[in-house]
Amino acid sequence: MLCGKQALVTGGTGGIGREIARALVGAGASVIVTGRDEAALGRVADELGVATRRVDLADRAATEALARELGPTDILVNNAGVADSAPLARTGDDAWDRALAINVTAPFVLCRALLPPMMRRGWGRVVNVASNAGLVGYAYTSAYVASKHALVGLTRALAKEAGASGVTVNAVCPGFVDTPMTADSTARIAEKTGGTVDDARARLAAMTPQRRLFTPAEVAALVLALASPSSPGLNGAAIPLDGGQTA
Repeated sequence: MLCGKQALVTGGTGGIGREIARALVGAGASVIVTGRDEAALGRVADELGVATRRVDLADRAATEALARELGPTDILVNNAGVADSAPLARTGDDAWDRALAINVTAPFVLCRALLPPMMRRGWGRVVNVASNAGLVGYAYTSAYVASKHALVGLTRALAKEAGASGVTVNAVCPGFVDTPMTADSTARIAEKTGGTVDDARARLAAMTPQRRLFTPAEVAALVLALASPSSPGLNGAAIPLDGGQTA
């Protein structure tokens, strides 16, 4: 399905990123994954047979350098993300700046570099892994929610710009996915409430009508569908994967 296509997956060492890379490799794409942890990159390279690039996407200059180093890229999956939680009064400048840098500025920088060549070639796929926090608001996550709303907005703007070229730009908006990031969230909830981690997981699961956390493989399957040549009409969508939570 994707033989001969080159794909870049940012944040490819985490739970969701690894599964996205796995799905793209399984569909025949040549995949490059980015991450900050050299050892984790090595494990993913060995497991999936992908190329890797070590980069901190919070560093704009490093992100720009990555884009210059890449050859023609057919599929860009902006998956890397960070999530912190705190009341507004305790949300520091560093947390705000880092959320915006990684969650929306890095996708902007990569799209600015890689999308125009896709448009000139007449084919390409950009999939931004946002969150259902890009569709609704959540308390105590102002930086995260703002950055994911911005990423959804960027998706919609670029979809309009690229629409006539054969390139599509879409966003996937998962609810709570069973990943290390969610594990960190449940640990913080348990600490603040005095409950157990299992109680915290149950609270998150109860937010969706399906009463469960979602799997990285589910997110990867949706990303693969959006990256497919058989989905040319899907453009500018922000698709929730949350069991009806935001319905």
